[in-house]
Amino acid sequence: MITKRKILKRFSKTLEKSLRILKPNGKVISISGPPDPDFAIQISGNWFLKIVMRILSAGVRKKAKRLGVNFSFLFMRANGEQLGQITKLIETGVMSPVMDKVFPFEQANEAMSYVEAGRAKGKVVIKVKK
Repeated sequence: MITKRKILKRFSKTLEKSLRILKPNGKVISISGPPDPDFAIQISGNWFLKIVMRILSAGVRKKAKRLGVNFSFLFMRANGEQLGQITKLIETGVMSPVMDKVFPFEQANEAMSYVEAGRAKGKVVIKVKK
């Protein structure tokens, strides 16, 4: 059974690995956290929220600085404008998602087991339509 603790640990490992593999001055943009002080500013957070975000992201920001890379948090919203911007980044080659494996819908349980086992080296997709 996958627990919240396991999920958080996996996100943490993935984020640390992402920081280590970047070239100098590279940038990790994370949608899985932790939120950083810039995010608190973007959402017009009060002083308390800004301090909390600074504390939450202190460890990852320190690791990024030590490795000579940058870290930023991006809060994903399901809106057409943001998705359009991401589409442009992919189409122009600025950003390229890494696809690990595609499962047909009938094998959704196997796909979840594959992800839980920690073997995926990219995105695992469940294909809904043929």
